[in-house]
Amino acid sequence: MIPAVDIAKPTHALPFWMSLALVPVAVLGAMWGGWATLLLPASTWWLFMLLDRLTGKDEENPDPTTPEAVLGWYRWITLIWFPVQFALLIWLLWYVPGAAHLGPWEKVGVFFGMGVVSGTIGINYAHELMHQKSKVERWLADLLLASVLYSHFRSEHLRVHHVWVGTPRDPVTARYNEGFHRFFPRVLWQCRRSAWSAEVGMLRRKGLPWWSRINPYWRYWTLQGGMVLLALAVGGWVGLGLFVVQAFVAVWQLELVNYIEHYGLTRLHLGDGRYEHVLPRHSWNSSYKASNWLLINLQRHSDHHYKPDRRFPLLQTYGDDDAPELPLGYPVMTIAAMIPPVWKRIMNPRVKAWRKRFYPDVTDWKPYNKGLTPLPDR
Repeated sequence: MIPAVDIAKPTHALPFWMSLALVPVAVLGAMWGGWATLLLPASTWWLFMLLDRLTGKDEENPDPTTPEAVLGWYRWITLIWFPVQFALLIWLLWYVPGAAHLGPWEKVGVFFGMGVVSGTIGINYAHELMHQKSKVERWLADLLLASVLYSHFRSEHLRVHHVWVGTPRDPVTARYNEGFHRFFPRVLWQCRRSAWSAEVGMLRRKGLPWWSRINPYWRYWTLQGGMVLLALAVGGWVGLGLFVVQAFVAVWQLELVNYIEHYGLTRLHLGDGRYEHVLPRHSWNSSYKASNWLLINLQRHSDHHYKPDRRFPLLQTYGDDDAPELPLGYPVMTIAAMIPPVWKRIMNPRVKAWRKRFYPDVTDWKPYNKGLTPLPDR
């Protein structure tokens, strides 16, 4: 176990700041055009595949009792990210639409890269921030999500996914043998419905109508509308179109990660609308060091679901007896997920092995495969 004193050292936190290096890469891509527009996807996918291979795995656990007061170097990267990402986005909206050296597809390529940044980093940091109690951190999460027009993710993630993961009431638990290209449109529709239903249901239990001023959707709509108007004001209609491109790419990146995090993993139905508690076994983990630096330990996903309010530097990893392990890091696995036959060849045997290890008494998995087990009681 890594002692608290080591966790507190700035040098231990420094690798998590490498996301800032993506900003000058984005600027160079826009200014040079051509092949340089590919630098951002190459930096986040291909480079980190290589870095994972070179740096290997990190299976040490930090001391979970480390006081929050010594985690400042970790918190600050998430706190400063919104102004950094927002400044980059506004600069691109101002610069790219009128850049004579960029052709139409090069402009789309630049904003594809921007979407990789706002999805891989921005939404991921928003995910960390939305789980905290601080109002400032939650507002920063809302601003990051509004910049990709996906504000409802906060409601869906906190009120649906964490409560119902591994059950048919959770849209983003990918079903066994469900390819990503079927999963993606399904979650785009179902998550919006489930997030709205969760917030309206909570208001109803308080005796309030959906139009109550405490409904967070008023904030979501206002922030998203402000982002759209700002994109139009800065970049014109071309800028608005490019803004939508980066938002779509960011959401695609998010849902790719959601897909691989829980693919085929289900909680045991206990009867009468009851399911077992969420355990580390209900998420796929990856211990590769470099991609966990980039993704602020998102790949230690089992512990995140087990202890949702635990800050990212303190997340624990688990052995095979407690949680399943992906064969490689997220950069490789998300690419595999885009090719369903490859994904299923890699992951279906692992899901079957997981079932034998943790649920040897279950003989009929067909209802779990299709999401046909009874809906859990609310």
